Amino acid sequence: MQAWEEFLKLQEKQLGGETVKKWLHPLKIVHFDACNLYLEAENSFQAVWFEEHMRPKVLEGFYNNNNHHIKVHISVNDPSAFHEEETKQSPPAPQKAALTSDYLDPWASLDNFIASEKNKVPFQLLCQLAGYDPSTQAIGPKTVEMGTFNPIYLYGSSGSGKTHLVMAVANLLLKQNYKVMFVRSETFTEHVVSAIRSGNMQNFRAAYRHVDVLIIDDVHLLAKRAATQEEFFHTFNTLHTQGKQIILTANALPQVLSSIEPRLISRFEWGITLCLEKLPPLELKSLLKRKSEFLKFPIDEPVAEFLIKNFPSGTKALSRALENLVLQSHLDKRQIRKPTIFSDTRLAESYLIPLLEEERRTALTPNKILRVVAEYYGIRMEDILGKSQTHEYTLPRQISMYLCREKLKMPYMKIGDFFDRDHSTVMSSVKQIQKRVEDQDKEIGGVAAEMVRRLDN
Repeated sequence: MQAWEEFLKLQEKQLGGETVKKWLHPLKIVHFDACNLYLEAENSFQAVWFEEHMRPKVLEGFYNNNNHHIKVHISVNDPSAFHEEETKQSPPAPQKAALTSDYLDPWASLDNFIASEKNKVPFQLLCQLAGYDPSTQAIGPKTVEMGTFNPIYLYGSSGSGKTHLVMAVANLLLKQNYKVMFVRSETFTEHVVSAIRSGNMQNFRAAYRHVDVLIIDDVHLLAKRAATQEEFFHTFNTLHTQGKQIILTANALPQVLSSIEPRLISRFEWGITLCLEKLPPLELKSLLKRKSEFLKFPIDEPVAEFLIKNFPSGTKALSRALENLVLQSHLDKRQIRKPTIFSDTRLAESYLIPLLEEERRTALTPNKILRVVAEYYGIRMEDILGKSQTHEYTLPRQISMYLCREKLKMPYMKIGDFFDRDHSTVMSSVKQIQKRVEDQDKEIGGVAAEMVRRLDN
C-alpha cells in the first residue's frame, strides 16, 4: 500500500530508522481498501506500542490520494486462536470490520487497576458487575445484575484511570462470552458518519443495538455533533429498554457537559454517576511496579520516584513514560546486557528528554490556572490577583482558588501566598465554589467543568 509506505518514510525522519525497523516494519498488512488498512502485530506489546505512539500520528496525518482519512485497524497474531485453514481465509469485509470495538489494551485488567480509597466505590461496582473477586482474582457469580444501574456514568479528569477501568471490564466480559462493544466517542462518530455516507445505517444499528454491553469512552466529545447525538439517543433508548448494560465515561458531571442535548443529559442521569480521582503518589508507585512487571521490565524505587516526580499529570503520562523507557532501553545497544532491574535514573532521564520537555510545557501550575480562567472571562491575570471586590473579578478569583485546591491540592496557606490573601479568605472562597458545584449550580458547574477540560487539554 503506497500510502503506508510513504507514512513509514515520514516516520523514519521523525523517529529514526531503527525505531521504524523494530516497531513498524514487522506489522503485517492483512488487507486494505481506499479508507481502511488492516495490520497484524506479532505480539500484544507491539500492538500496545502502536496504539500509544502511532495512533495519534495516524489520526492526524494518514490520508489517501483523495485526501480521505485512512483508518488503521490492528490485531494481534495469536496462532493458538486459529486453525491453519482459517488463516487462509480472506479478511472480513471492510464495512463489517469497521464496525467493531476499538483496540483493548491487554494491560487493562481489573487486577492491574489500583483503586485508591476515593475510587473504591466505582471499582467495586464494576467488579461486581463483571463477577470479579479482587481478593482471589477469580471470576464468580455476579452480585450486581446487568442493567441494575443503567447507565453507569464515570467521570474524572484525564489520567484518573477511567479508560483503564472500562477497558478492563470489557476484557473480562468478553472472556465470559458477552457481546461487548467498546468504542471511543470519536470512533462512534466515525461509524455514524460512514454509515450515513454509505447508506448503511442498517448495518450500523445491527452492530450497536445487538450487544449485551455498550461502553462509550469520553462521551463529552460528542459535543456539537448533532447527527451523532441523534443516533446515540436512539441506540441508548433501544439498549436501555432491552435491559442491556450501558457504561459511559466523561470528564465532568452530566449536568455540566456543554453542547450535549438535554434529552441525552437526562438519560446519562438515569443510572448511577461516580467520580474517579487521580491516584496519590503511593498508589502510583504500586501501579508503576505492576506495569513494569507486566512489560517484563522491572524498575527500582528511585527510578519509579523519578517518573512520578517528573510526570505528575496522571496515569496516562506515567504509562507513556514507562513504555518509552522500555522502548529506548531495547534500542540502546549499550543495554544489550540488561540488569535484572533497571536502576539508572540518569540514563532514564536521557531516554526521556523529549517527554520531559513536553511534560514541563504542559504541566499544570497556578499560573496556568490563572491564565485559563482569565482567558475564559476576558480579563487580565493581574485583575484576578488584584484588590478589586467587584463581581467581575471576585468570581474568577474564587474559581481560580478553587481550581488550585482541587487540581493541584495546594494548601490554603500556599494559595493565600500566591493570591496575596489571608488563608481564611481562601478557605471561604474555595468552600463557596465547592458548595455551588456540589449543589449542581448550572452556572458554576458548567464553568468549573469547562476550566477542567481546558486545563486537561
